[in-house]
Amino acid sequence: DEQLDLDDGRWEDIHVVTGALKLFLRELPEPLVPFSHFDKFIAAIKIQDQAMRGRCIRDLVLSLPPAHHDTMKVLFRHLCRVIEHKEENRMSVQSVAIVFGPTLLRPASEEGNMAMHMVFQNQVVEHILNHYGYIF
Repeated sequence: DEQLDLDDGRWEDIHVVTGALKLFLRELPEPLVPFSHFDKFIAAIKIQDQAMRGRCIRDLVLSLPPAHHDTMKVLFRHLCRVIEHKEENRMSVQSVAIVFGPTLLRPASEEGNMAMHMVFQNQVVEHILNHYGYIF
């Protein structure tokens, strides 16, 4: 219910806007990729056969609840546009994946190897960015 004035000068810094977006996504009760799908996405990104990996990830994205799928489609379309300007903003696919991977895709509990999870979380986001047209 909070009203924001995006013309307010404090929103001019893109880092503030990006930080607000990440905070919003991080504070969702369930991440954009639901907890029930976390292990499935991690298993999919580990598939060695590239074609099979691609189909599996696409099918997983398509299996997301509509609100998650639709939000992901809009968010990733925007992130792809950010990446198109990587020469000016220094945000490559890898950089965006590192920034957003752990926010969009996280396990229900922080048990296990967090560093290893982070590698796979980033790889999933990177894959979706690289194959946006095929997935969506």
